[in-house]
Amino acid sequence: MRSFGLITALFLSLASPPLYATTFLPDLPSTTATIHIDGIMDDAAWADAIPIKINIETRPAENTPAPVETTAYLVEDGQSLYIAFDAKDPEPHKIRAYLRDRDSAWNDDFVGIVIDTYGDERRAFEFFVNPLGAQMDLTNDDVNQREDESWDAIWDSAGKINEDGYIVEIEIPLNQLRFPNVDGKQTWGVDLLRFYPRDHRYRFSNNTQDRSVNCYLCQFQKIQGLEGVEPGRDLEVVPTLTALQSSTTDDAGVVPLSSDSVDAEVGLNVRWGITPDLTANLAINPDFSQVEADAAQLDINNQFALFFPEKRPFFLEGADYFRTPVRAVFTRTVANPSAGTKLTGKRGKNTFGVFLAQDDLTNLIFPGATSSDSESLAQENTAFVGRYSRSFGESSTVGALLTSRTGDDYHNTVGGFDLRWKINDQHSVRAQYLRSDTEYPLDIATEFDQPLDSFDGHAAHAGYDYDSRNWFAFLRHVEQSAGFRADAGFVPRVDISQQVVGLGRIWHGDEDNWFSQIRLSGDWDIAHDDQGRLLEREVEAYLNVSGPMQSHFEIGALNRDTLANDVLFEETKLSAFAEFQPRGGLLLGVWSRVGDQVDFDNTRLGDEVRIDPFVRWNVNRHLLLRYDGVFVKLDTKDGARIFDAAVHDVRLTWQFSMRSFLRLTTQFQDIERNQASYTDTVDSRSRDVGRQLLYSYKINPQTVFFLGYSDSLIDDDNLSGLTTTDRTWFMKIGYAWTP
Repeated sequence: MRSFGLITALFLSLASPPLYATTFLPDLPSTTATIHIDGIMDDAAWADAIPIKINIETRPAENTPAPVETTAYLVEDGQSLYIAFDAKDPEPHKIRAYLRDRDSAWNDDFVGIVIDTYGDERRAFEFFVNPLGAQMDLTNDDVNQREDESWDAIWDSAGKINEDGYIVEIEIPLNQLRFPNVDGKQTWGVDLLRFYPRDHRYRFSNNTQDRSVNCYLCQFQKIQGLEGVEPGRDLEVVPTLTALQSSTTDDAGVVPLSSDSVDAEVGLNVRWGITPDLTANLAINPDFSQVEADAAQLDINNQFALFFPEKRPFFLEGADYFRTPVRAVFTRTVANPSAGTKLTGKRGKNTFGVFLAQDDLTNLIFPGATSSDSESLAQENTAFVGRYSRSFGESSTVGALLTSRTGDDYHNTVGGFDLRWKINDQHSVRAQYLRSDTEYPLDIATEFDQPLDSFDGHAAHAGYDYDSRNWFAFLRHVEQSAGFRADAGFVPRVDISQQVVGLGRIWHGDEDNWFSQIRLSGDWDIAHDDQGRLLEREVEAYLNVSGPMQSHFEIGALNRDTLANDVLFEETKLSAFAEFQPRGGLLLGVWSRVGDQVDFDNTRLGDEVRIDPFVRWNVNRHLLLRYDGVFVKLDTKDGARIFDAAVHDVRLTWQFSMRSFLRLTTQFQDIERNQASYTDTVDSRSRDVGRQLLYSYKINPQTVFFLGYSDSLIDDDNLSGLTTTDRTWFMKIGYAWTP
């Protein structure tokens, strides 16, 4: 790894530094008049606003005049930032807009603003609204080039479609933003956007976008204003009441369901903006549970633990502060906390985050080179995570991370450093080094074949990326020793050293082309364990085309040598992906794969056919149908069936208004196995059904009311049919109080 880093650094030192020309918009004006957020620009205060034209098409065309007219208006009153969008449309009947829950209108027409409140081109807040007022908000981490829609702010919006197009009004309270304490005016980067989905998904902006530059926030125009503004301390107190009544059984089909008494709990969440750039969170007896079901995943013939994203609000605040190349922080490992506290902030070039939680349940992953195992212990642990980073140069950072989980006869500590070095507009380097120290309870270590005493390990990541308008390339070195554990994170594979090299070419279409973009890419990788055994050697290539009806098509091929149960197999696979929108409100797609697949249960090579279809259909402005399916068939090379498996995830939502909806979710997994094809005894058929009916009413992300019912059913060779294993009624009330 050391030689890899020296060669990369020597190569990149030849690159020239970036040169950016900062341009300024007129100063942000102030008003004392009142603005009512209703989607009608009839308030006198809009006469004080600065108008900004959104007149540049950046996608699919490259910095050409936008074909439709859009004007944004900006003004502030010392407490809030107000933005209005007048979006003209010569064919208003083609506007795509539906009643939506938060963060779900990405396929609609919508407008919005991206604000780099520190002006340092590293992190930004994004606020978008569709023509009916549906909100979407997220953070943009330009250092790691990731957007995160899990962040939720409390803000107001409204939209109305008219005969000329539509108007959207937005109010963003300043106490929902983080920005520096400065003498004089604030200097913020601003990108004003309109997305116009028709045959293509057009993107319009007030900023040009240079596709040969690998940063986004660095290309913003700046705006100055808010001189002397110090918003009131951002204090948000959210008391919650949850109630749960469950009926369960320890032996389905034999022991009937037993009903528990109603379990009611009062909790408290406090969010305090100590300063505009420092935020504290406290949760006492919190409700950290998820309300909505995770996406269904097929759990058969898998080597490693499945990943499910975080959805709980307490952990989503400032989540990007804890993100590093190695996933050493994954907050869903905090399973059932009784209390938690968190502090996140940014001072000048310094960014930091700390959280501490007392957890009543200890979830563990035991990773390996070719598979992982897991266990859940009914014992408490204390979880701590600390993260610090300091910026330098052009969007570069150096940082440190420390995590710890401790309990009875158990501890896991991880610490190390990381670097993101942006050499210039095309070249960047990322690196991280971590060490861990771990000890498991003796009975757990014995059961899962782990070291009986304290043991340590390390993880390292080094990567180089080249991104330009027409070409991209990357190099990766990843190693995670057999003794490395990240129990506060998600690292299901260790005992591996992997090297990857990739290259790609991009062709951009113009108005005369039928396509908007074509990408051709490929990579080669090789991986060994700590003893030098070959774990994997793979070469793959993909061709991706974006075209009419917002379509995306991809074909791919790979050849791979992979180790399973100490046997090296050669796999060859072909894959295809397609999605398109034949009309507004209807998205159809499918991913498929055929070829060789290792049968891990029986240590042999088989033939696999896999098809994953999906549908997103807005039947009308209120009714949304979502369907995700997985169909897998695995046969032996002699043609004998091993298993047929299917997963269906169906969600039917009636959106009464922007604030309330009723959703029915049904998830069904069906697996049929040919017992003659298995070396061990297995059920010939197993079925799992999960159902949930949820009513949701949200005034904002914290002031909510949820009422729901869920149940689970199973069937296998020992049962006569689908049998109920549990039933649950639940309710949650939360109220966000802000002084």
